[in-house]
Amino acid sequence: MSGIVIIGGGQAGASMAAKLRALDDDVEITLVSAENDPPYQRPPLSKGYLLGDMTRDRLYLRPADFYQSQRINLRLGAEVTAIDVAAKTVSIGDETLSYDQLALTTGSIANRLPASIGGDLKGVFTVRTLADVDAMADEFTEGARVLVIGGGYIGLEAAAVASKLGLKVTLVEMARRILGRVAAVETADVIREKHQSEGVDIREGVGVSTLTGEDGRVTAAELTDGTTLDVDFVIVGVGIRPATGLAEAAGLTCNDGIFLDAFGRTSDRNIWAAGDCANFPYGEERLRLESVQNAIDQAEIVAENILGAHKEYRPYPWFWSDQYDLKLQIAGLNTGYDLVVRRGDGAPCSHWYFKGETLLAVDAISAPRDYMVGKRLIEAGKSPDPAILADPNSDLKALLTA
Repeated sequence: MSGIVIIGGGQAGASMAAKLRALDDDVEITLVSAENDPPYQRPPLSKGYLLGDMTRDRLYLRPADFYQSQRINLRLGAEVTAIDVAAKTVSIGDETLSYDQLALTTGSIANRLPASIGGDLKGVFTVRTLADVDAMADEFTEGARVLVIGGGYIGLEAAAVASKLGLKVTLVEMARRILGRVAAVETADVIREKHQSEGVDIREGVGVSTLTGEDGRVTAAELTDGTTLDVDFVIVGVGIRPATGLAEAAGLTCNDGIFLDAFGRTSDRNIWAAGDCANFPYGEERLRLESVQNAIDQAEIVAENILGAHKEYRPYPWFWSDQYDLKLQIAGLNTGYDLVVRRGDGAPCSHWYFKGETLLAVDAISAPRDYMVGKRLIEAGKSPDPAILADPNSDLKALLTA
């Protein structure tokens, strides 16, 4: 086989290219990325890199010479504008590139505020790409007033960095509480208390009506509760959406991501996908995961399947978020939970999600042992007695051999 083209230079694309080369020394691999930097880690963008603790080169997933040494044709700053499924080609400007098999690892796109409420003003930023973070770096000066819109992980991580650097931080969340989509009240309470103790002004059930400015730059925000804030800049962390534009234009089936079968193949037999942009079967339902772990694991399985392995992808989700000195580690998916078991008060602590008698997920806050045990229990399909989990004197490790 020759001619595998991968569109998208994020974690999934880089992982797929490396796996393909490890499995086949002869296959021709082209990795096309619209960004000018080689594939890099995204999670540190809103953490260590934004804080200044991580240099640019440390973000890179592989050394600069890796792609050349592995004979992976890395095309940077190259935006694919169209896919012709009949001709099996992709267009990069005026250039046409042929493929035998095509993989879409196009990732996701940060949601922005509409221009009608001031989202296009200067000084309004998102946190998705290296270019995004570089563009806002000079704004992080001590005493600056920043408004963070969105109480999910990205918004909270950006707020933590800004607070640590001495900025005056206000965070607004339109929903009734922070982390409403992804974590229980118990976890949100611990995270909120930490931010407030660090001086962050968190306002829940409050959104932004309008951003206003002078000379094209944001200077104030009018909130839905009628208050007005003077701001020096704004960070928008209101979620992401799968980058499906190319796939949709090519006629591939899409709905909250590019639809895949259990092996990672799209509705076109010669096109595959992996990572944030992929919507795949998960039991009786369908799922799209936005995580580093999923991007790597799914991309590697799809690489094997492109080469004929025929392996189903079965994810074991895990996530993490660093805020101040807290490390939130999450194993499993809490969808549909009807019971939360608390272990410990404040940090360190952990919260265990059950549906009926089945353990679904665990949030461990600065509690690495709880996370490790929870992750292994979930992967083994074991559901311990909630009373044992709630007892701070119980031996969690004993549950692994029970």
